[in-house]
Amino acid sequence: MLMPIGDDNQGRIITPYVTYALIAVNLAVFFLLQGAGSNNYFTYGFSTVPYEITHGTDLVTLDLAALTARDIPQTPGPQPIQLTLLSAMFMHGGFAHLFGNLLYLWIFGDNVEDALGHVKFLIFYLLCGVAASATHIFFEPNSMVPSLGASGAIAGVLGGYLLMFPARQVRVLIGWMGIVAMPALLVIGAWGALQLFSGVGSIAKTEQTGGGGVAYWAHVGGLVAGLLLVSLFRNPATQERVQQRMNLSAGRHPFNDPY
Repeated sequence: MLMPIGDDNQGRIITPYVTYALIAVNLAVFFLLQGAGSNNYFTYGFSTVPYEITHGTDLVTLDLAALTARDIPQTPGPQPIQLTLLSAMFMHGGFAHLFGNLLYLWIFGDNVEDALGHVKFLIFYLLCGVAASATHIFFEPNSMVPSLGASGAIAGVLGGYLLMFPARQVRVLIGWMGIVAMPALLVIGAWGALQLFSGVGSIAKTEQTGGGGVAYWAHVGGLVAGLLLVSLFRNPATQERVQQRMNLSAGRHPFNDPY
C-alpha cells in the first residue's frame, strides 16, 4: 500500500486558493448538507445514478425495503437530472472516503494549480470530474446504484501532475518500511495501474451483482482526462515556469520542505 503524505513544493509561486476552496466546499457539503453521512435525502437525491443520466429520468435510488423500514420518502434530484454530474463530485460516502480524497487533493492540487493558474485549474478540475462520471456511466449505463465523490476529479489532478512533474518526489507511507520518497511517475503510475486492473475485474462483478462498489472506471476516466486536458490548459508562460521548477537543484531533499 502506497499512501502519499506529502510532496516537494519547491518553486511553487502562487497560493493555491482554488485547491483550498475545493477542500472547504467538500467539507461543507459533507457536514452541512449530507449531515456527515446521515442525511439520505440529500445524498440519494444529488448523487449520480447512471440510469438517470442515460434515460433522462429521476429515480428513487433507495430500495423499497429500506424506504419502508426507515420511513424515507422519495427524494427528487435537481432538474435537469444531469446536474448531478456536478453535485456528486462534492459529496462523499463516509469519513474515510472524504479523508482519502481530500488528502490527495491537498498534496497534488496545489502544484497543478500553480502551473495552470486559478481559473484554468478550476475549469480543469470540473471537466475531469464530469469526464470521470461519464466514463463510469459508459461502462454501467443501466446501473441504478448512486455514485458520488471527488475521486474522479482528483484522478484528473493526478493525471495533470504526472504529465507535468513525473520526477517530482512524493513522500509515501509504505507499510513497515515507513516514509519513503519516490518519484511521482512511480506513485501515480502504480495508483493508475491499480484502478485499471480493478476496473477490468469489476466488469465481471457488475454482471453478477448488478453494480455497486468502487467506481474504478471513473478513476481511470478522470486520470486519462487529466493527462489529455492539462496540455490544452497549459500556455507557454506556465510551461516555461514548470520547466524551471523541473530544473531546480536536485540537491534539495523533499523531506526538508514541510509544506
